[in-house]
This record gives sequence, structure tokens and C-alpha cells, in this order.
Amino acid sequence: MKNISFLNVDFDGGFWKDRCDLNAKVSLKSVYKRFEETDRFNGLRFEKKDIKRDIFYDSDAAKWMEAVAYLIEKNGGYEEEQKIIDGIVDGMERGRLKNGYINSYFIAVEPQNAFTRRTDHELYCAGHLIEAAIAYKRATGKEKFFNLMLDYVNCIERAFITEKTARFSTGGHEEIELALVKLYEDTGNKKYLDMAMFFLNERGVREEENYDFSNSKYNQSNAPVRELKEAEGHAVRATYLYTGMSDAAYHTKDAALLAACETLFDDIVNKKMYVTGGIGSNRVGEAFTVAYDLPNLEAYSESCAAIGLLLFALSMQKHGLNAKYADVIERVMYNNLLSSTSIDGREFFYENPLEIHLGSVDKQTSLNPQFRTPLPIAHRLEVFACSCCPPNINRIFARIGDVFFSETEDALVVNQFAAVSLENERISLKMQADFTKDGKVKLSAKNNRYKKIYVRKPSWCARCDARGRAEGDYLVYENLSSVFEEEIDFHLGAYFVRSNPRVRDDGGRVALCYGPTVYCLERIDNPWDLNSLSVDLSAAPAKRALADEGHFFALETKGRRDKDFSGLYRPCGDREEEVTLLFRPYWTFANREKCDMLVWVRRA
Repeated sequence: MKNISFLNVDFDGGFWKDRCDLNAKVSLKSVYKRFEETDRFNGLRFEKKDIKRDIFYDSDAAKWMEAVAYLIEKNGGYEEEQKIIDGIVDGMERGRLKNGYINSYFIAVEPQNAFTRRTDHELYCAGHLIEAAIAYKRATGKEKFFNLMLDYVNCIERAFITEKTARFSTGGHEEIELALVKLYEDTGNKKYLDMAMFFLNERGVREEENYDFSNSKYNQSNAPVRELKEAEGHAVRATYLYTGMSDAAYHTKDAALLAACETLFDDIVNKKMYVTGGIGSNRVGEAFTVAYDLPNLEAYSESCAAIGLLLFALSMQKHGLNAKYADVIERVMYNNLLSSTSIDGREFFYENPLEIHLGSVDKQTSLNPQFRTPLPIAHRLEVFACSCCPPNINRIFARIGDVFFSETEDALVVNQFAAVSLENERISLKMQADFTKDGKVKLSAKNNRYKKIYVRKPSWCARCDARGRAEGDYLVYENLSSVFEEEIDFHLGAYFVRSNPRVRDDGGRVALCYGPTVYCLERIDNPWDLNSLSVDLSAAPAKRALADEGHFFALETKGRRDKDFSGLYRPCGDREEEVTLLFRPYWTFANREKCDMLVWVRRA
């Protein structure tokens, strides 16, 4: 299958248009402002010497430039941002080494150590610059940035493949692999696909440098890529690698590589993914741990990792008709991706916990602060010391239209649902849907040349009204004419989910969902200790409008709370009272005053 580009998809009002507009008009400018203040762009300008530099700053700047490029390609304009990018590109041309090497940290600080330390993100930064350059050339027709990166890729080829002057074989932080596949897709030059395969095939075949705190599992180098069976190590590195593996398998028809991707995807989704679509449960190493280890209070669940999972699923979606990939994309979209940004679009989360308990912050009072167990922050920030997530959020929202449709030689596949229009040489399709409100979908098409249309039936859907023939997880419409209309009702509503019993943190607890959206309790709405509450599963949650906020609502339901708990322990007995619990969409948490939050609630 082929994923249909965001360039063919337009939002026609509604929730996702508002969030994408917020990204373009507010978040993008907020990130730019803070990145200028923190010298993210100045390194690549190669003008000032007395600035802050870091080994990953080039990747931060590159992701922002890539986001701008997608917005230009889709909408035109952004002249001021183009001037900024053109100025950065001029600086890169001035500052690069004669052999084509571009890295603002090493050129300014340690030119003699280029490609000597595997842990220092050079190929990671290069990959993000490559992606940005491809996008900027396509958006503007300007080729300087792109040609600079072609020279840099030639430098990388010499250092790692032909002359082998580099002191390591594969990057410690993956990204170059998927970027080289994109370069192949853009140019048609098989050299770049061969380079991607080189970095994939070299991974895990020999001992390579690692951090002092980690072993080879941390950067997925513990086995050759086709032999990887479990998602392990740093979650962002892992999903970027898996995306590159999937993309490469798509073009090379490498069955063993694809089989490894399928195994890794299933391991994540069935054993290591939060109900919100977050992955990477452990702060130390920002990493996967063992199966079913999904703590809520200490959940790391990095925003970039959720984006990495979305990109992995989007790539896997190309390999055939399988709804599980779109189901995961939907879970990420409506939960972890949205929670990564504040409602006003100005601030961001690096971590996305499933519980906040302010009383546990700095609870180790006898220890000095640097030795206390850190917990995720309870409010978003505009920028972080390691600020990979905000520009990553910028670029994924700028191209979120990529997730809605796929096609085969004779069929259109509807993967996601929103108020969007699809226009290509085979169909003019208008979709009306808003899963933040109800499960009704209306499809209206003209100039249709597809023989079939497949519409995914979401995994949360228990009942569906539609004329289409059921085929697995899809509704199928066949023998189509040039004009097509259909109305579907997926009966979106509130329901409770429980976790696998092996997830110890969630034993005896449930999470409340409304269609694809996970809900949570905040103490500002429920003025009790949240862990003293239990929810009545027999009561039907009711919608409750929130006057101050658009596009979503609260869910109100019955529950109970422990009362008069005066001692540390007491015999079991009837010392509970009925209360009304108010749940809000998970992605809206931490947008008011700091307070406790809880996704997994005790069941009455």
C-alpha cells in the first residue's frame, strides 16, 4: 500500500484543524522564540563564538526547519521563516568543513574529533538535517540546503563505507537510517538506499562504544536487526530504528527485515505501551523495561517516543491491509500526542505521566535534592535543556494529514476520521467526522476511480451501523460508481477498560475512555485524595459540557470514596460515601493550577 500525502488532505474545520492551526500560528513561533534565546540556531549560523552549544542542537533546529517546510509546501507563504532558514543555510555553507562535514558542535569545539565518539549524536543530527533539507527543497524549490546535505552524505559515505575513517560503524542514536531512505525516495538514487541498508546491516554485529551507564541493548545493538525480538533500550532510538527498518523493507522486499519489524511492533503494543499510546516507561535511559512494567506515577512516556511509535506504525501501514497500525496511530493522536502540548499551544511536556501526586514530589526529605527520586513535572514548559520534543511536535502536526488515507492499485483505505477533504487524480472525497463528539462519519465522493473503499472499524467500536460489508477490521464498499455516499455510525461512547493483570500498577483499577480518548481525574474537579476514590462500573457516565473549553467535554459518573480514615489501618467495613466523579480528557490535564491527576482509578 501507499500512504496518501498530507498535501492531498485538507481540514474542513473541526477539532484537528484547530489543533493544527494552533501549531502553525502559536506553537511554531513559541519554539522559534525560545530556540533563538537558547542558541539552537546560532550554532549552524557559524557567526558567533561565545554561544551555548550542545551535541544535539543541530537536530532541534532541523526539526523546526522541517516543520516550516511542510507548512510552506502545504500552504505557501512563511516568508519571514524562509528568511530565517535561508540565513541558517548560508551559515552552514560558510562554516562547513572542506570535506562537506556539517556539525555545529564539533566544528566549533572539537573538529579533530569528528566521527570519533559513537555516543555524540553526529549521525542523528545529520539525519534530521537531511529530512529538513528534503522538505525545504520540495516546499520552496531552493536547492542550496539540499545540495549541502548531499555533500555531507558523501562525506558520511567516505567516512563509514568506502574509506572507513570513522572510529565507529553505526550511530549511537538512530535516525540516519530512515533519513537515507527518504533521500532515496526523493532522488531515486539507489546509493542512498544502499547506505541505509549498510547502517542497518552493520548494527549489532560487533561490539561498539556505549555509555558508561548502559549496555548494547540501550541503542538496539545487542543483535543484528533481523534477529531483534523485543523492544529494548531508549524508546526514541528504538522506534526511529524500527521505522528505518520498515521503510527499507518496503523498498527492498526484505522479508526477514519486515518480520523483525512485525515482531517488535507487537511486543510494544501488546506488552509495553501505555493506554495513552506512550512508550518508554523508565526515566533512566528514557527506555523500555520488561514486559508489563508500566508504572503510572513515574511514567516517562516521552513525547518524542510517542511520535516515534506513530511514525513506526505509519510506515508499517504501507506493508498491507492491517488495521492494528491505524489503531495505534489513533491512540497516540488522541492522547499522548495531544497531551504533549498545552491547550494554548505555547508550552510542552517532555514526559507524559499517567498519575501526578504532588505529595510524592521530593518525598525523600532526608536526602539532598540531587539524590531524590525525580518525578515528571506537573506543568508544561516552553523549552527544556534537552528540547527535542517541541520541534518534533511542530513537524508531526504540520504533516498529520499523512495518517488519514492509504491506497492500493484498486482501493482507497480510510484509516482515520475527521472533517477532511481528499483530492487526488482518483477521487474527490469529503469526510465529516469528529471523534471528540460522536462516532458519526459521512463520506461523500465524486470523480471516483477506485474499485473499492475500505473503512477501518476502530478497535473501540462495539456496534456499527453501516451498509458496507464487514471484512476483518474494515467495512468494504465494492462495485463503486463515480459518485459515492455513505453514512456510518460507530456509536462512540464512554466505556471502562482494564489492563492485563500482569501490569501490577493497574491491578483492581480501570481507565475511562470515550472512543479513542482516554479520560482522567484531576483533583481540582474532585476535591479528595484521588486514591481514596473508586468508580462504579454499573453507572453509565454522562457527558457534561465545559463552558470554558471547546471541542471536548467532561464525563460525570458515580463513585465512592473512603471517609473518616483516622488511623493507618482499619478493619474492612462500610465507611464509604457516594460521590460524583468528574473525568476530563487526559490530554487536557495540567492546564490549570498544579494538582493531582489519575488515569487508572480503583473499581468499586
